[in-house]
Amino acid sequence: MSVRNEVSPDTLNKPNEVNNEPEVSEEQISNRKRKGRTGRGDQNSKVRRTEGDDRRTKKQMDLKVPIGDEENLDGERRPKRKVACLIGYCGTGYHGMQINPPHKTIEGDIFTALVQAGAISRDNSNDPKKSGFMRAARTDSGVHAAGNVISLKMIIEDENIVEKINKNLPPTIRLWGYTRTTKGFECRKQCDSRVYEYLIPSYAFIAPKPTSNLYRRMKESSDAFPNVVLEDKESEKYWNEVFDLCREAGVDAETLADDIIQTGVDFSAKKKNGEVKSEETVQYTREQYAAIKKVKQIEYDARKAYRISKERLDRVREALKVYEGHHNFHNFTIGKEYNDPSAKRFMKSLTASEPKFIEGTEWVSIKIHGQSFMLHQIRKMISMATLVVRTGIPLTRIDEAFRRRKINIPKAPALGLLLESPSYEAINVRLNSYGHDGIHFDKYADKMEEFKKKHIYDKIYAEEEKENVFSSFFGFIDNLASGPEDQTFAYLLAAGLPGTADSASTFISTTDTALQQIEKEELSNLEGDNEG
Repeated sequence: MSVRNEVSPDTLNKPNEVNNEPEVSEEQISNRKRKGRTGRGDQNSKVRRTEGDDRRTKKQMDLKVPIGDEENLDGERRPKRKVACLIGYCGTGYHGMQINPPHKTIEGDIFTALVQAGAISRDNSNDPKKSGFMRAARTDSGVHAAGNVISLKMIIEDENIVEKINKNLPPTIRLWGYTRTTKGFECRKQCDSRVYEYLIPSYAFIAPKPTSNLYRRMKESSDAFPNVVLEDKESEKYWNEVFDLCREAGVDAETLADDIIQTGVDFSAKKKNGEVKSEETVQYTREQYAAIKKVKQIEYDARKAYRISKERLDRVREALKVYEGHHNFHNFTIGKEYNDPSAKRFMKSLTASEPKFIEGTEWVSIKIHGQSFMLHQIRKMISMATLVVRTGIPLTRIDEAFRRRKINIPKAPALGLLLESPSYEAINVRLNSYGHDGIHFDKYADKMEEFKKKHIYDKIYAEEEKENVFSSFFGFIDNLASGPEDQTFAYLLAAGLPGTADSASTFISTTDTALQQIEKEELSNLEGDNEG
């Protein structure tokens, strides 16, 4: 039996319309099923098509030229090559790295620049997937990268293609260069490891303010369990000088803090009973407001003038070293249990730089080199190390976080985080064997450092200067828990957690209710929140 598929002028080139297929009998359908795919191999089942009938799929019909043609605007065929593009960007003002219409993203601007420069043909300009567009690391909203990698098939015959692409990019996004790769190269899957940088002001390592709730709890615990917490003469001197300056300005900062606490004003709490605290509940007298303003200015000036000692910086480096090697980081993310194999990660190295100055404020650059990272992991690692140094507790408290017990580690601010560069040691060996240079950021080090200073470091400092991000964060932590019944941060006290090697067995056991509630809220906000 012959099957005839006559296509009328009304249905020609309308593949999505329902009536574009002829009626077929049950016997014809049965015969086609026996022969495999519909009618294939049966001469009698071949479909006769009218002149002008287009046999392309809907996706193919969206293209402006036939599949496989690679043309520039002049109609000249130009071959595409698989490459790895090395890029850097400032994430301020962008909704992250990955293309996410209608939001402004890093990839969106890069892809547009590639098309405008002729590195991607106009025929492939309506879908990045046509060029095999892929990124090595996805960074979240506002997160920066001195070095990241995207892989794609690109037209590279023009020797000035890098300059042309950069000309079509804003100054906050740069293409450092590109290297040829094999056709099967995938920059995300074949990345060996990633190096992140976390920039933190050195004053973040000063001990909590003596008028804070955390300091009071630390003092009570140290008195009960002596010789556990390190003596901190440096922080003691710092705060005494601040209080002296306040008294010279006519304000007793210690008494002021007690008065504020007695009136029920909470500087740190953002929420109360799950609801945002209304402004009406936070009221100051005219005298209190004037005194608070003086104290804030004195503390601000003291933070800018602070210079970390060699001993304290060495302590920071010792704390970071604890993370190196294989560990279970289930407490450094959310939604992971101790027995989850994916919670085990390998950290290659963690280092802290010598202090650097940005507009008069001292900062420390921390480099974290690991095979892979989980959500919030880096920010929680930085927070835990900083809290250990601030409170003077033993470094073994970090080791305890790798164990089964659940503890709450707050996330350090996202402000200081940036992707330094991904690493491709293994694939570079293979690329070299094919005569390609391999993926290296070293030759762009000077340009990357200049870019960081101009477009990343300055942005970080400007936001810290305007919002006091780090001092607000640690001030919030220092005043979060008010009494011994609240054990959220008990691991920061001299007594430690019960049942651990350096803790007292008589110490009040930790309640998990607060921790479970915090994780529940974090998980509910998980969508779109990625570290990179």
